[in-house]
Amino acid sequence: MKSVFVTVGTTSFDELIATARSPPALQALQSRGYQKLVLQVGRGSLPLPQPSSSPAVAVEAFRFKDSLAEDLQGADLVISHAGAGSCLETLEKGKPLIVVINDKLMNNHQLELAKQLHRDGCVLYCNCSTLVETLQSMDLSALKPFPPGQPEKFASFLDKVFGLQ
Repeated sequence: MKSVFVTVGTTSFDELIATARSPPALQALQSRGYQKLVLQVGRGSLPLPQPSSSPAVAVEAFRFKDSLAEDLQGADLVISHAGAGSCLETLEKGKPLIVVINDKLMNNHQLELAKQLHRDGCVLYCNCSTLVETLQSMDLSALKPFPPGQPEKFASFLDKVFGLQ
């Protein structure tokens, strides 16, 4: 069963949750062959939607879990706020990612991250008003794998700085 996982991390991003579970978004997901939508709603003020098995897409929701690893691993597509932790964890698992910018944040550093990841070819990005259009037009095959980190380079640098090498 093709599934989509939507995450807002530890924040509140009700507009993303409302948009992702809207009839136009569910229709766009269904037209792309997705059958399940899992929403991680965080601290948002929207009530948790009741699990549903509509003819279009089954919807499940929760606020928090100790780990999102299982949800990320089970997803065929991830839609996320632009928090660095959420984006990097998703990309490290090799999952296609749509980053949704929260236009209501001041000094929106998330936009910088989303733009850079998009320039690198690793993600698609949009805002809530263009999410449905992005779902309808997305070409996930064009996304490039995220290059793995190289912690040994950082460790080597620290060793040199502290005279251990």
